[in-house]
Amino acid sequence: MNFRSFLSWTSQVLFLTFAGPILAQTGSIHEPIRYMGGVNIDPSVHEGRLRYAIGVESRQTLRANRTSGLEGQNQGWTYSHASNLAYWNDHFFQQYLSNPVDEHIPPGQTLMVYSQDGRNWSEPRVTFPPYQPPTGVDLIEGSIGYMMHQRMGFYVSPENRLLTLAFYAHAEDPFTEGGIGRVVREIYPDLSLGPIYFIRYDSHTSWNESNTSFPFYQTSSDAGFVRACDSLLSDRLVTLQWWDEDHGLDGFYNIKEAGEALSYFHRKDGLVVALWKRSKGALSMDGGLTFSKPAKLPTLTMAGGKIWGQKTDDDRYAITYNPIDNDEYRYPLIITTSDDGILFDNMLLVQGEVPPRRFFGRWKDFGPCYVRGIGEGNGNPPGDDMWLTYSMNKEDIWVSRIPVPVRYTVTGDLNDHFESMQPFSTIDDWNTYSPLWAPVEVIEDNEGNHSIRLQDKDPYDYARAIRVFEEQERLKVGFDVRAGQVENGTLEIDVTDQFGNRAVRIAFTGDGSIKANNGHEQVFLDRYVSGQWYKIECELNASPHSNFSISIDGRKLLQNSQLGEAVYSVERLSFRTGPYRELPNRRTPNEEPGPPLPGADEPIENVVFDIDNVTVTAWK
Repeated sequence: MNFRSFLSWTSQVLFLTFAGPILAQTGSIHEPIRYMGGVNIDPSVHEGRLRYAIGVESRQTLRANRTSGLEGQNQGWTYSHASNLAYWNDHFFQQYLSNPVDEHIPPGQTLMVYSQDGRNWSEPRVTFPPYQPPTGVDLIEGSIGYMMHQRMGFYVSPENRLLTLAFYAHAEDPFTEGGIGRVVREIYPDLSLGPIYFIRYDSHTSWNESNTSFPFYQTSSDAGFVRACDSLLSDRLVTLQWWDEDHGLDGFYNIKEAGEALSYFHRKDGLVVALWKRSKGALSMDGGLTFSKPAKLPTLTMAGGKIWGQKTDDDRYAITYNPIDNDEYRYPLIITTSDDGILFDNMLLVQGEVPPRRFFGRWKDFGPCYVRGIGEGNGNPPGDDMWLTYSMNKEDIWVSRIPVPVRYTVTGDLNDHFESMQPFSTIDDWNTYSPLWAPVEVIEDNEGNHSIRLQDKDPYDYARAIRVFEEQERLKVGFDVRAGQVENGTLEIDVTDQFGNRAVRIAFTGDGSIKANNGHEQVFLDRYVSGQWYKIECELNASPHSNFSISIDGRKLLQNSQLGEAVYSVERLSFRTGPYRELPNRRTPNEEPGPPLPGADEPIENVVFDIDNVTVTAWK
């Protein structure tokens, strides 16, 4: 601890000793962190009317399917949630829960996918199967079966062993008396899995090795594995993540009160910040052995979704969560950043998409939620990027890569030709939304030209690519588009302001037409054919009651057109292979279970659109 940290720690001790609970102080036990930005979301739109964190790449790693045997299928189970992330031995590992239909309704299992680059992921494999009790062991009274529940998925030991963990319990209540115990197994360097063991039994019950399905870890003949488990058990900060399921009647935890779904990080002053659901936080001055009483963080608006906090590779801090006090709607996913881990600013959008919920299920909240990053000690991928994992609508699993330092503005003219970008690699400075059936990639065509390719065979989702440019009022926007088909394919192109208001709307429609909006009315501009590039240019005066013009291949086809929505300026260019989405609204009377969306498991005919030569310049 340096001298500044020592002074900060000393002042905290004095504050706790003499000030007591009377005086509130930002950065103290009364308010460990504070959001200072003043910008909050507008819940009337799924993007929240926020600016984008520039360059976020979001990719779907699992697309849930009710029908087995399809790409990305999950044994026909359509509830997927509570994912965790680690990086070890040059691989990303992502773990998540799964049930057939509903949350907390058995059977339940834990699955895992892995990737070398964070972009291309393996097929799911069962890591912890549905629990089967030993012969003669019955369910506890009131239980309807067995389930899984966990807040922590991975641990890298001091000897560089990777453990994966989960928690077996009784449905529908996995907590305290409903718990059985936490299980562990090792992930080997060749990606194979070791045997399953219990590492800790629930302290509220009498479960032990004699009446459960897996042996206790200390019986393993692998001494290195046993040492890894012992190391984990001795780490009181890491294991505090287990408190949710088992509050430790045996004194295992040095805390009497905590929240749900712990996330923690070490501030610059050396103190440990604990963050929980529902805007709760606490401080530790002894490295996580003990914590202050959880306090309500008044500037953090959230409900039952998780919050994630971490130190980033630029020696700053970030927290991500759903800033909405509603348990049914968990969107958008945002990020705020800090220099010291105390004062956070600049609420920005990480993931604002909310695709239709294809399958009904109990407690399947809308949106990207239950966010987790790579915890302290669980690896650091190459580069400075921040990585997040989360579920979408509690049925699909996603990962997002956030470039660090986190930024939201651009200066100067824009001139993106993509020639310096390698095919199927990161698209620098572009925000991409890439479902498994609607990928966004840099491609190289037969002529050796590089461009962005948006494909789409998903009946209920789309591919999307967004470029943030310098905020301005008078500008020229240009880009080239090539369609791989004429019928059925749709590409919608919007020029928007920082709030997402769509000043200019252009569309390649499924009948072979290029159209644009003149105010509220969509008008015809030209025909297009597949395989041919079209140069689109837009001269825009982005101010209220102003206008724009559109040229295609040098021919001015629309002039003095009214804006689609009034704006004071614009700063984003969006390409999307589907119509603009409103708020999620798929319901049945009294929330009774309904059928899947028609054709949800069947890909439709693939459509392809290529984007190249994107330019934005000031217009005098």
